[in-house]
Amino acid sequence: MSYKNFPMVPRVIFGRGSFNQLNEILAPKRLSINAPFIYLVDDVFKNNSWLTSRIQLSYDDKLIFVSSKEEPKTSQVDALVEEIILLTKERPSGVIGIGGGTLLDLAKAVSIMLTNNGESKDYQGWDLVKNEGVYHVGIPTISGTGAEVSRTTVLTGPDRKLGINSDFTPFDQVILDSELTKDVPTDQWFYTGMDCYIHCVESLTGTYLNAFSQSYGDMALELCKEVFLNGELPEVESQEKLMMASWHGGMSIVYSQVGVAHALSYGLSYLLGTKHGIGNCIVFDQLEEFYPEGVKLFKEMKAKHNIELPKGICADLIDEQFDIMIDISLSLEPLWENALGKNWEKTITREKLRELYQKM
Repeated sequence: MSYKNFPMVPRVIFGRGSFNQLNEILAPKRLSINAPFIYLVDDVFKNNSWLTSRIQLSYDDKLIFVSSKEEPKTSQVDALVEEIILLTKERPSGVIGIGGGTLLDLAKAVSIMLTNNGESKDYQGWDLVKNEGVYHVGIPTISGTGAEVSRTTVLTGPDRKLGINSDFTPFDQVILDSELTKDVPTDQWFYTGMDCYIHCVESLTGTYLNAFSQSYGDMALELCKEVFLNGELPEVESQEKLMMASWHGGMSIVYSQVGVAHALSYGLSYLLGTKHGIGNCIVFDQLEEFYPEGVKLFKEMKAKHNIELPKGICADLIDEQFDIMIDISLSLEPLWENALGKNWEKTITREKLRELYQKM
């Protein structure tokens, strides 16, 4: 039997205020005065000097604000790479992503595409990347996606929504500063936190489960319960615990896989542009038959935090649109196999998937 030999993030710094150490972490990584650092920052921080004033730009360093209103696209990655090549004299010393899962995934993809030929859509899949990317740093400002720790960067391409899954994808350095999550709106906090919770449920109930995944998944699940279900935690403690839940949840799926909720939400995201966190919630809400315990707990958390999910988002779709979502979903074979085993195709038919989508 051959075992997976996955890379991990080699360096991580954790603690409130650790963002202030960014400049000293980057300084030794500068290749030359003509090789800039490129900061990709969520544009919600555009008028937020509390964060941006702490980034020290020198030489030709560039700060590029990027909208995270939509899920990251391959075309967006290619445009950023083009922009960076035009702006810089030499290959950048590093790419630093500051934001939620969208920005972290964009930073990982841009780092890879600066050293690999072609378009980013050519690398959607497993282990297609040939060359190591440029040095890249991930700094999450919201917790839950696990993008800070995963070996994938999930992108919507012209034909499908699929990650660039490779050994070159994980960050070289991650900074986990929970203070950066302090201004996240409640609904966003919930949807992204639930992405982590759903990672745990899918990993812990899947056929790919092993002791490595389970130890991380169990820890993340407990932390999610503390944050979203138990009594009111002090704000700082809640932020730190959710940041750790996101990390552990991401680690849990590194060595296993996600399942039904992700397989279906990729379809929503590709066709309707539904953001990943809320998409997972809309789907998971309908998955009692696959995850009875997990969904029951999810509904309790939803009620506790007064979250109203959008309803009827598939109500007006035509046959062709359902077919697009079903095709995307069925193409994610490892997810279905993890959720239901090798014979998953016996239960997961096109009719079954349409029936599920129609409930959303």
